Amino acid sequence: MKKIISVLVLALSFMGLTSLTLQNKAEFKFEHETHDFGKIVQGTPVSYEFKFTNTGTEPLIISKVESTCGCTVPEFTTAPVQPGAQGKIKVTFDASAASPFSKMVTIRSNAKTPVKALYIKGVVQKN
Repeated sequence: MKKIISVLVLALSFMGLTSLTLQNKAEFKFEHETHDFGKIVQGTPVSYEFKFTNTGTEPLIISKVESTCGCTVPEFTTAPVQPGAQGKIKVTFDASAASPFSKMVTIRSNAKTPVKALYIKGVVQKN
């Protein structure tokens, strides 16, 4: 019986400490997580800046931002974003092929949600 109670107390203590640790992490709060370019002209690259605020209690550090293809190039804030401060992720799409598009950009960071996705979409029309 003592062993069972000891194991339960240990498990509850671990869960409590884990939840406290998660609360003290950095966290993204984006103004928008999807951007629709609408209709754009073929051969004209377009860009959009996704702006975010660190709503956590620790500095937010973005380690990597990846796109699903070479036609989408992300640029991001490399310095740690302090709690309450803002950062941005600029996504440029090369509109070389006439067709509808939907692209995802994946963010990896030290945030409470360590992997985050942003989306761009639109329709590329011939000149």
